[in-house]
Amino acid sequence: MHIPRLHPDTIDEVKQRADIVDVVSEHVVLRKRGKDFVGLCPFHSEKTPSFTVSQTKQMYYCFGCQAGGNAIKFMMDLEKRSFAEVVLDLARRYQVSVRTLEPEQRQELQRQLSLREQLYEVLAVAAQFYQHALRYGGEKALQYLQSNRQLTEETIGQFALGYAPAGWETLYRYLVEDKRYPVQLVEKAGLIKPRKESSGYYDVFRDRVMIPIHDVLGRVIAFGGRSLGDEQPKYLNSPETEVFIKGKTLFALDKAKAGISQMDQAVVVEGYFDAIALHAAGINNVVASLGTALSIEQVRQVLRYTDSKQLVLNFDADKAGTNAAQRAIGEIAELAYKGEVQLKILNLPDGKDADEYLQGRNPEDYRELLANAPLWLDWQIQQITKDRDLKQAADFQQVSQQMVNLLRKITNSDTRNYYISHCAEILSLGDTRLIQLRVENLLTQIAPASTPRNPTPLIKQQPVAAQQSVSSQEGSLLKVAEALLLQIYLHYPEYRQIIVDVLEARDLQFSLSHHRFLWRQILEISSGIEDDLLTTVQDRCLEFPEEIKLVTHLFHLNEKTQKDIISHHDKLIQAATACMERVLCEKRCRHFWELFDQTDPEAEPEKWQSYYQAFYAEKQRLQELERQRQFSLSELM
Repeated sequence: MHIPRLHPDTIDEVKQRADIVDVVSEHVVLRKRGKDFVGLCPFHSEKTPSFTVSQTKQMYYCFGCQAGGNAIKFMMDLEKRSFAEVVLDLARRYQVSVRTLEPEQRQELQRQLSLREQLYEVLAVAAQFYQHALRYGGEKALQYLQSNRQLTEETIGQFALGYAPAGWETLYRYLVEDKRYPVQLVEKAGLIKPRKESSGYYDVFRDRVMIPIHDVLGRVIAFGGRSLGDEQPKYLNSPETEVFIKGKTLFALDKAKAGISQMDQAVVVEGYFDAIALHAAGINNVVASLGTALSIEQVRQVLRYTDSKQLVLNFDADKAGTNAAQRAIGEIAELAYKGEVQLKILNLPDGKDADEYLQGRNPEDYRELLANAPLWLDWQIQQITKDRDLKQAADFQQVSQQMVNLLRKITNSDTRNYYISHCAEILSLGDTRLIQLRVENLLTQIAPASTPRNPTPLIKQQPVAAQQSVSSQEGSLLKVAEALLLQIYLHYPEYRQIIVDVLEARDLQFSLSHHRFLWRQILEISSGIEDDLLTTVQDRCLEFPEEIKLVTHLFHLNEKTQKDIISHHDKLIQAATACMERVLCEKRCRHFWELFDQTDPEAEPEKWQSYYQAFYAEKQRLQELERQRQFSLSELM
């Protein structure tokens, strides 16, 4: 569903009504400690509670991982959803009227919301009907699940598996005639279809094992049906509806998201029962595609839960499985070439799928294969060299050309350099003397003729720290200085004008992009806001989920920093601004030295003298700034 921009009044009312203790306590066990609440942080593993919730401030903060924010931010981070999605859900929960910035869109949004709620309801009732039918009249389906699939009662219940009776109008009569749902609503839910040659409707699913498909919040949005006989297709999915879009849905993500976060890895399998079998075996970071190539939307949805962006595709090892893997990669190949996703391929031996593989085996066997799964590019190279004899000229030429075609697609330079070296080692056939020659040959074929090549050997090339313009120590000190200045501004209104005056007098700007972002948000907020500035800025930043991750910690102060700021605010502001000015001063110093070094003193003696004087003046200023920043910032942060 497209969500138009929500009216600020709606957002403000949601913030006022959504009590943070109420929201957080649904996911975290909170205990009262003084005026605040504490619990184990849901965003990282810990044994001693460092997660604090303030009911008076309506904010949470973890002193372990620096996660923090209000109720909306908590739900955004926990469920990996957008700002608008969370606001809409909280609005429904706290009965807040939803308004949009574009009044003409409000009625359509309300209609969509109403329809979606009705669809969720009728789909949930249908799921209950199928579960009941499995126990009463679905003996054949139950035997299939228990005997053929070897599923326990616990797993059948966990995935709410059911049975669609063989009759043409069984579900229709239950939902429309017994439950009195409008026939148009049941049709829009994808559960019935109108007859083509006569009046009336018939059930979409008949005599099938029913597998509910849930959204990330656990709501039933569609079904997959597996035939029990020879009926084709073997698997039948619900048609797309207002709440179900096949290319944006992954089966079992609602059950896998916690496991994905914990393992920092997502596994994608082909079939429903592959995912179910793996979950039943305790491997719970698994989702299933719905028979289509993975879309960018599906991949980004699942990658929200893994920091390392590691995605494993698990398909059969036979030719059909290899083709399925190539097909399933679909749109995500571009992300893999750019290095934005750690894509791995897991082929199970003997042409088995995950469900078959686990029967009679220990889950640890699967985990071992998972741990050793090759990166996608390595897997691609394995496919290129498979069944090829590189000592034969024809095979060598074909392999070499296919490697070149693969390497050309890699846009990330570090990744491309690594795989050029890797391919060169393969083509050298163990003769280390040939590796550099193979590197040069690959480079010649990959680079366009007009592009100059760097002849530097690429074998095992590593980044050179000395090439960085600023040392890590200086960069770290600058980061601390800018962060401290922003914290003082946000938390202490009495020092704000001092900071503004110093920045203007010295013509200083924040160097780090996330600090510039936060400062821009501060400046764009009305100057009349004083006491509520911190909350207002934090709320404004919620609409920028990527940027807020880098500045969340600035919205909170530990006790030591509070005491230091109160006792030494003047020295801290001086030291912080001296660090910021030092960056500019060093740039000017290098600039004037370059001009001085490039000027001929005999041809242009006056310029030569002026450049040296300017360089010397900047060096003197650097010494003064060094004295100003002697107060140790690093001890405070």
